Amino acid sequence: MKFSVCLSTGYEGLVYPVDFCKPQSLISQAQLAERLGYDSVWGNDHITPPVYVRDHVKGSPNFYDVLITLAMIAQATTKLRVGTALLVMPNREPVYLAKQVSTIDQMSGGRFMMAVGLGAYREEFEAWVGNRYTSPHRGDMMEEGLEIFRKLTTEKISSFSGKYYSYKDIEMSPKPHQKPFPLFIGGHSLKAVERAAEIGQGWLPGWRPFREIEERIQALHKHAQSIGRNPKEIEVAPQFSLLVGKTQEAAEKTYMASGLVAHRVSLAHTGRDPVHQVTANLVGSPDHIIEKIHQLKKMGVDHCAAMAVAVNSESELLEQLQWFAEEVMPHAS
Repeated sequence: MKFSVCLSTGYEGLVYPVDFCKPQSLISQAQLAERLGYDSVWGNDHITPPVYVRDHVKGSPNFYDVLITLAMIAQATTKLRVGTALLVMPNREPVYLAKQVSTIDQMSGGRFMMAVGLGAYREEFEAWVGNRYTSPHRGDMMEEGLEIFRKLTTEKISSFSGKYYSYKDIEMSPKPHQKPFPLFIGGHSLKAVERAAEIGQGWLPGWRPFREIEERIQALHKHAQSIGRNPKEIEVAPQFSLLVGKTQEAAEKTYMASGLVAHRVSLAHTGRDPVHQVTANLVGSPDHIIEKIHQLKKMGVDHCAAMAVAVNSESELLEQLQWFAEEVMPHAS
């Protein structure tokens, strides 16, 4: 079992207070994660706060470009892997995205991973897209973007013509250092599961009740086998929330007082019922969390990925990273 955490590239206002940490602190947090034995650190991708944040938060949340931030972190570490969780594919021009990803993977010595998704807030997409398209469909944009990424990172010279994007006779080099490149597909829908089975090296959904995760893993493996892929080649990496406490009661009390809870409520439209946010996440005493991780391993989970740590200050974040690494990881990996 691998363990990794999500840093605050775009969590201010949503999960953490405004000015949660200095930008340079993201690097020192990653260096601590490397020393503590985490597999990787990840960053989420936002460009502007959703309305509910603007209505309830004072100040302007700092949203850092996830690719630049991860490139800086990779330069400041030696073994730690870095990834996007999730990069909002419809908000990115795909040709230059492929160039950026290839460059980071080459310069980091093959330590970059990219998980992609549609984005949790359509209003953010609408703010970004403006009037460039008439009734744009994010799913179609993502499909085209993924096809472009595949072509540019695997073919010597390629062209593409679609509804949203097109290019002609581009020879892109270097390709990513890793072959195949670790592309993770986000999302919990059956379509996302099938997409991961078909083109992904990993599947990185948000948290769900364990029963639903188990059902989706079975669907992922079944679809992979039906198209001739080995299911073991696809890393199962759900993204959980994390809060360790001395007792179960203390952990739940601290978790419910964190800014992460309001964020989870705002995402109820994605089908994740906030009622399950304690039982379906890694919230509890070390022993309780270890027991949950053993359950996840039996289901076929390979990686507790990009864990969102439910804290309200940087000092609490650092404490949680160390506590989990010392009290949980040795007994659960």
